[in-house]
Amino acid sequence: MLMDPDIWITLITLSAIEIVLGIDNLVFISIAVSKLPPETREKARKFGIAAACISRIALLLTLAWLAGLTAELFHVFGQGISIRDLVLIIGGGFLLIKGSTEIRDLIIGEPDSDDVHTKPLASFGMVIAQIAVIDIVFSLDSVIAAVGLANQTWIMVTAILLAVGVMLLAAKPLGHFIDNNPTIKMLALSFIVLVGVYLMADGLDIHIPRGYIYGAMGFSALVEVLNLWAKRTARERVSAG
Repeated sequence: MLMDPDIWITLITLSAIEIVLGIDNLVFISIAVSKLPPETREKARKFGIAAACISRIALLLTLAWLAGLTAELFHVFGQGISIRDLVLIIGGGFLLIKGSTEIRDLIIGEPDSDDVHTKPLASFGMVIAQIAVIDIVFSLDSVIAAVGLANQTWIMVTAILLAVGVMLLAAKPLGHFIDNNPTIKMLALSFIVLVGVYLMADGLDIHIPRGYIYGAMGFSALVEVLNLWAKRTARERVSAG
């Protein structure tokens, strides 16, 4: 079976999809754990990624149920609403509220410590639960795409495990980078709001090409890279002067 080139092509394709779509989840994980005390952030990041892996595999193993998600449950103003639509609308609304709230906190200058509960365990558990739940929303499209690309469950599970391995390697440096660059955090929160709007629109049967979303993110990221480059050059000139 491993000598079949189609198996490898499918595995590589699915792994690439999971990794690319996992970038959004990494941003959310980095922002979510930043609300915890510094000494527990790394532990929460690893637990969160593990919870995300378990939730994604669990979602994959319920594929027979997911196949019926497009069946309409009821109609609102003539618009058919399915289980999949409800997941996208509720998940998108959560991202929209979460991102907007975090942006407000950054603008008014509320320190992260103000959002930490008096019971660290409760705060830790809430962050892990948020990561696990939001991963289901982020991975819904990739899981549905995997169904059309692979007929064997082990290939899809392997692709998820490979993507999680990449997340474990990239989560810590990405988290530190966002913590040390407030403008990057604002940009990441803007991405979360954008994804939330995209998911809600998709749930309401307003289909926005994904290329538009990634194009907007890519252009915004390029502008931010140029800003960081300009700031670094300015600091070097001041130091040299």
